[in-house]
Amino acid sequence: MNLIAYINIQSLGLGTIIHLCLFGLVAAHILRLPREPRSTLLWLFVTGFFPFFGAVFYLSFGINHVPRRGWRKFRSDVRFRTTRSRSEKAANPLAYWRALRDSLAAPLINRSQEATVNSILDRLAHEHPLLGGNEVEVISGGMEPLEEMFAAIDKARHHIHLLSYIIGHDTVGRELLERLAARAQNGVEVRLLYDQYGSRGAYLRGLFRRYSRLPNMKCVGYTHARLIKRQFQINLRNHRKILVIDGEVGFLGGVNFHDVYLLKRRNVRDYHFKVKGPAVLELQYTFLRDWFYMSTENADTLLTPEHFPKTDAVGETPLRLLNAGPQGNDQPLIDLLFALLAAARRQILLTTPYFVLTEDLRRAFRAAALRGVEIKVLLPSLNNHPTVAWAARASYEELLTSGVRLYLRRPPFIHAKAMVVDDRIALFGSANLDPRSLRLNYETNFIAFDPSLSARLKRTLLDDFACADELTLALWRQRPLHERYLENFFNLMSPIL
Repeated sequence: MNLIAYINIQSLGLGTIIHLCLFGLVAAHILRLPREPRSTLLWLFVTGFFPFFGAVFYLSFGINHVPRRGWRKFRSDVRFRTTRSRSEKAANPLAYWRALRDSLAAPLINRSQEATVNSILDRLAHEHPLLGGNEVEVISGGMEPLEEMFAAIDKARHHIHLLSYIIGHDTVGRELLERLAARAQNGVEVRLLYDQYGSRGAYLRGLFRRYSRLPNMKCVGYTHARLIKRQFQINLRNHRKILVIDGEVGFLGGVNFHDVYLLKRRNVRDYHFKVKGPAVLELQYTFLRDWFYMSTENADTLLTPEHFPKTDAVGETPLRLLNAGPQGNDQPLIDLLFALLAAARRQILLTTPYFVLTEDLRRAFRAAALRGVEIKVLLPSLNNHPTVAWAARASYEELLTSGVRLYLRRPPFIHAKAMVVDDRIALFGSANLDPRSLRLNYETNFIAFDPSLSARLKRTLLDDFACADELTLALWRQRPLHERYLENFFNLMSPIL
């Protein structure tokens, strides 16, 4: 029997044996963690039919979680500071900030709809309470959000903390860095955190390296593809867009720093949000946590009173932060979307540039529409990622049949991410409605329980709906057969798009 087994192994050949070993190792890793069945089958197919390439591809793009060593390091450092501070009876910035948040936390919302959503967030985002006393400005357009942020940067007195997915090696990217450098030369602390993949053009050309040599200016790239630390996850990216000025003013939304907002023929329309009040410190902490993970700075230099200044109420908007990322099996954005779709009674307006729904979310949209909720979804008529657009189209017929109304906005390309539920609840931030944002990327969003802000955001959305053409079911069914094949093919590939 052993001889027969030996002969069989010899007949396989060295390449086949290596292939089987690689496939076995990768398959064991794929099956070790819970995934969508479609994603699991796709990766098993890729690694099974493309021996070496498939294994490398999975190592770079298929692993959807990160080691917890860095997060444990951060939490242990915070606990150490808290313990040391209490023993010295000194003011601890983080403890002060948490006490400040608790004192400004909005009371339990009386309306059952908001209370239901907020109670779910108590579990999804227990670290981030609902904070009252905020003011939110909706900034829409092309260059308008950038100009607003540039103006805030120019007024910075103590520090500028900026996190961006894309900083281009172009006019807008260089102008940003020049403005940051000017403030640094005036003694302002500048910390710039960029996603190394999204900003790869500027990174590979050494743009950040040149500016990081300046006094008071630090530039760090965010990546999980570091061979020295045995990390190969190119697929995991920091998609957040956060700007905090002096701990007093914050920005978040969909705007990146590159020239697409300047182009005349292929320009972009986006939404960004300017925040004042206690919620700015939530953005501050999010930035500093990401910064600590990637930089060599100690928490002592980050968790300071200067970074978490005393904050008073400046408005009446209650905000709650929801961060998401590839940490474990939690999918807070998906859970929140389920909660909003279930809580909606009359109307949902939303816009997103990438609308590739998971099967469970597709059913949630259908269920809401079938029970009479008016759902209007605004999408770009022309997409900058054609493969993602094809994948999105695979769910159109099912949604249209159930009563969901789809609108295709004419150029410029709309890159905004926003949602309004029943004129009372608003969701906005950096996340798209696609598998990458919902499962893989690091994202930051705010949910607001405020009719006034919801009304202003709704007006902005309706302005864009007025520039769109509704896609009817009758028109959609007239598309040619080859488009249906493309839609279903790219929908099958959506876990790796």
